[in-house]
Amino acid sequence: MNELQRQIEAILFVADEPVPLTQLAQVTETARDTVLRALEEMKSEYEAAERGVVLREIGGGWRMYTHPDVAAYVERFVLAVQQPRLTQAALETLAIVAYKQPVSRQQIAQIRGVDSDGVINTLETRGLVHEVGRDPGPGQAVLYGTSPLFLERMGLGGLEDMPPIASMLPAQSVADELEP
Repeated sequence: MNELQRQIEAILFVADEPVPLTQLAQVTETARDTVLRALEEMKSEYEAAERGVVLREIGGGWRMYTHPDVAAYVERFVLAVQQPRLTQAALETLAIVAYKQPVSRQQIAQIRGVDSDGVINTLETRGLVHEVGRDPGPGQAVLYGTSPLFLERMGLGGLEDMPPIASMLPAQSVADELEP
């Protein structure tokens, strides 16, 4: 491992979110293509050595992640100090925001059939959704979208990497049976 790779590794080790290539180049005072080459070499070396971490380009930057093969051990460790999970209501609301963004509180409430203000506040507090604009119509409602932290936590490089919603919906015959 050369000096540039050592610098990059140290930066990524302490970063709590993906670090953009441009920022790595600025901090290390190195050309972007040289930094990219170093990152790709590091990624290959980590994979070849079967290390406990992998290097991924995700959410607009680079980040170190635990290797999928050791997930069970990491999960055991994390469960010992786990933070509260999202409620079913929060997961529903997050899915609506993810697939319909930009979306207002009123639109979310119409889809869910219940007031979702408290849930949206929780998702904002956790950094998973944020204000992305204002509706140009009357009242100029706040519009919400998912945050870079959402992409990171979901392991997505961008919204285009989200699975198609149609694959998660029941077949029309099943949906018809569910109707009262």
